[in-house]
Amino acid sequence: MEDPKLLAERILANVERVIIGKQHEARLALITLLCRGHLLIEDVPGVGKTMLARALARSTGCSFARIQFTPDLLPTDVTGVSVYTPATGSFEFRPGPIMSQIVLTDEINRATPKTQSALLEAMEEHQVTVDGVTHTLPQPFMVMATQNPIEYEGTFPLPEAQLDRFLMRVHLGYPSPTDEILVMDAQQRAHPIDSLPQATSADEVLDLQRAVSEVYVDPLIKQYVVSLVNATREHESVYLGASPRGSLALMRVAQAFAMLEGRDFVQPDDIKLLAYPALGHRVIVSPAARVRNISAAEIVDECIQRTAVPGVRARGGV
Repeated sequence: MEDPKLLAERILANVERVIIGKQHEARLALITLLCRGHLLIEDVPGVGKTMLARALARSTGCSFARIQFTPDLLPTDVTGVSVYTPATGSFEFRPGPIMSQIVLTDEINRATPKTQSALLEAMEEHQVTVDGVTHTLPQPFMVMATQNPIEYEGTFPLPEAQLDRFLMRVHLGYPSPTDEILVMDAQQRAHPIDSLPQATSADEVLDLQRAVSEVYVDPLIKQYVVSLVNATREHESVYLGASPRGSLALMRVAQAFAMLEGRDFVQPDDIKLLAYPALGHRVIVSPAARVRNISAAEIVDECIQRTAVPGVRARGGV
């Protein structure tokens, strides 16, 4: 396989032809894919959430499907349905849009809890069960969900159990004035997504996923991750801290980040940099702290400051 760092840089460079000025967020999206995880993008309309998903799918050669979540969407509209065929006298499974490699679930909080729950099995076990028959999802598989944090009327907030299924949460934010002008220039005649070439293949993405799992994580780094996650559970402004799944998520994204940096080992700074994207949505702020406008970002930052960074391992009593 080609050098993982060079391969990842080629994917990112391709995505950035469409998503201008959001290098860090594009990198987090790629890290999520390489960790076999799922991404929650929370931001206002029109900042490029859908384009990020489409650009990542095109760049990696993965099949892409979009599900527009609405209150009348049914679980079978997501997973697929078995239809009776008179000619054969049997039921035939017609797969839903979830049977794609990269799935964009747009405005996920506008669907009912019953439809939202249809995603849980797919996200956790990479399979769907329809009429008692289990169907395996294609690999690689990734759900990129978007939600608008401004309009809450007519929405169904994601429960903690489903939020915990997302490896990371990112906020794209508005572009800088210079980047916004570059976006206008790029789209003056045609949208760059229409001519975006494929940078790699789905098989190479699977190779990158395997390479991520081989990145070394020292036992002291694992202790640091557990201590940091524990701090979120014990913080005085937290109603519910990060789960053990959060510890696993933080370790995995640090492995992928280290690989993208050209290293075969994780260091403490990787953990600090990725702590909020991996843990922020798993931290439920207490009502009293919410009244004081304390955010999950502030809590995670305080936990980082309170948690001691592991030192150099002593060797041979030296």
